[in-house]
Amino acid sequence: MKQLIILFLFAPIMIWSQSNFEKGEKLLQAKKYDEAQILFEEVLKTKPSDAKAIEYLGDIASYKKSWQKAVEYYKKLKELKPSEANYYFKYGGALGMRASEVNKFKALGMADEIRKSFEKAIELNPKHIQARWGLVEYYLHLPGIFGGSESKAIFYSNELLKLSQVDGYLSRGKIEEYFDRYASAEKYYVKAHEIGKSKTTFQKLYNLYLNKLKDAKKAHELKQKFESS
Repeated sequence: MKQLIILFLFAPIMIWSQSNFEKGEKLLQAKKYDEAQILFEEVLKTKPSDAKAIEYLGDIASYKKSWQKAVEYYKKLKELKPSEANYYFKYGGALGMRASEVNKFKALGMADEIRKSFEKAIELNPKHIQARWGLVEYYLHLPGIFGGSESKAIFYSNELLKLSQVDGYLSRGKIEEYFDRYASAEKYYVKAHEIGKSKTTFQKLYNLYLNKLKDAKKAHELKQKFESS
């Protein structure tokens, strides 16, 4: 009887929390981030270890480019569920974006943790595409004296190619473009677009033609073809 009374007393709180969660999800889908944030924060008051609510709050912080807050939420997530690859990826990604906001000395102090987070995501999920993208970016942008490496970026690009041809060619194009090898970048972006035929593959190739190769004719022809397909 006592257990029944306790259940009765707490049932409205549980229902209210669930209602807030569902409302928060709808607001998040509608990109009403401030309103959704309030509701997910309310959920955590009654269920402080609700992983999905914490993840949504991390995602909202990311959408709002509040990278320190995102780092804190994703760190809590990977501690709650240390076997979930995507939480390590999101933590590493948010930490990388946070590193871009601070001074170089502090950013370099974060580098090792960023790399390890992406590597852990791959260890837990060997087919994790986004974590490999993270490592491509990591090795491209980190100064060579601190571990940056074109060859390591290419290594992860090649791994991407095995998992997804589009991602493999896009990432290799990204590497070639980063080092101003625009003709080579074009070759890889063309391959990616021939396979993907998506807005993303179009945009990469279009931007290369327009902004790097300064070839307005090719950019115009590509746009016409893409819009008519």
